[in-house]
Amino acid sequence: MSLTTRILISMIAAIILGKITHDVLASAELASWVRFVLDDFLASGLFALLGKIFVSSLKLLVVPLVFVSLVCGVCHLSDQSSLGRMSIKTIALYLLTTAIAITLAMTFANIINPGEGVNMTTETAYSSPPAVPLIDVLANIFPSNPFKAMVEGNMLQVIVFALLVGLAIGRAGVPGQRIAKQFSDWNEVLMTLVNMLMQLAPYGVFSLLFTLFASKGLGPIEELLAYMLTVVSVLLLHGLVVYSVILHITTGLSPIIFLRKMWPVQLFAFSTASSSATLPVTIRNAEQHLGVGTRAASFVLPLGATINMDGTAIMQGVATVFIAQAFGLELSMMDYLMVIGTATLASIGTAGVPGVGLITLAMVLQQVGLPVEGIALIIGVDRLLDMLRTAVNVTGDAMVSVVIAKTEGVLEEDIFHSVAPRLVEEHKD
Repeated sequence: MSLTTRILISMIAAIILGKITHDVLASAELASWVRFVLDDFLASGLFALLGKIFVSSLKLLVVPLVFVSLVCGVCHLSDQSSLGRMSIKTIALYLLTTAIAITLAMTFANIINPGEGVNMTTETAYSSPPAVPLIDVLANIFPSNPFKAMVEGNMLQVIVFALLVGLAIGRAGVPGQRIAKQFSDWNEVLMTLVNMLMQLAPYGVFSLLFTLFASKGLGPIEELLAYMLTVVSVLLLHGLVVYSVILHITTGLSPIIFLRKMWPVQLFAFSTASSSATLPVTIRNAEQHLGVGTRAASFVLPLGATINMDGTAIMQGVATVFIAQAFGLELSMMDYLMVIGTATLASIGTAGVPGVGLITLAMVLQQVGLPVEGIALIIGVDRLLDMLRTAVNVTGDAMVSVVIAKTEGVLEEDIFHSVAPRLVEEHKD
């Protein structure tokens, strides 16, 4: 049985068993020892612990993998001046797809009207952190202490430092060549470690989803069904259609092949709800099965995991319209344009961790004068939607990496057109 199949089975089993456990725990006549076993020991204890360990194990690879792979990609550039061109194209594509995503979201939300008839009253308060000035956001991209950036997981600063180190190695002559060989060896070691951890993926996925559905059940889904269906519809449209159109127009490649090879990565992203945790898997898949060389994959994908949040932008667009409708407030055309611009720019530097979209949503709501308290009503389903929008995010990252590799002339099309793998980690070197 393939690893992809085992992960899928784990997901289905976790959702079913988690829902059953939630229903059992809801019984007032449940014996205390049964409640202890199901809740304290299993849902909130053992499986919660295993899920956290699994995600932490993946995240521990992110910083070293991004740093090492990016240094390898840059130091081997035959024309280092092309780095600036590739950077501009990458950022432009990411911002374009994000703007398209939130525009689609707000358009569909106004057609479906998920907030009509909703009694938007809540006793739950949601306080947003203070907004960071734009000048500070731009200044913080450049690290004053690269080791502090690595410890704190500040990916933009890590990327900048890796670019500088890679450029220096490429220009250092013979000493640079010796160091470049060491980085290449480290890259192989880290990829091997990714493969090792992926063998534990079915157990980690089961633990994460069982804990989630045992605590929440399906209640939040029933209460906000219209809102959820709107978000899910736009996510599927963007992830399957928009990305396919952009890929085909810019490269002439088959979107069907691309999506087939992205399925295992999407599945993994769905289960973890974290672009950062999925990044090692995304890089491995792009290099080994999409034909995106180290040069493009090591730069485009880490940057995408940091600034490309199309799924989050879709949620923010639908949520903004939903909250406005629920409170009976009208949004002007200028407000819509403000939401599009704010959400697009807010995606830059957004950490690829579960639930971070709610923080940027608060900023978006404040820009158009909507009550931030409305966020409290969608918190219940945000974790479920976060899983799907993470899958969309990593799909967008991979699509852009293929486009950049193709336009830079480094895409290995024979690999791209090869038979799709069942799971990236099953590749045999």
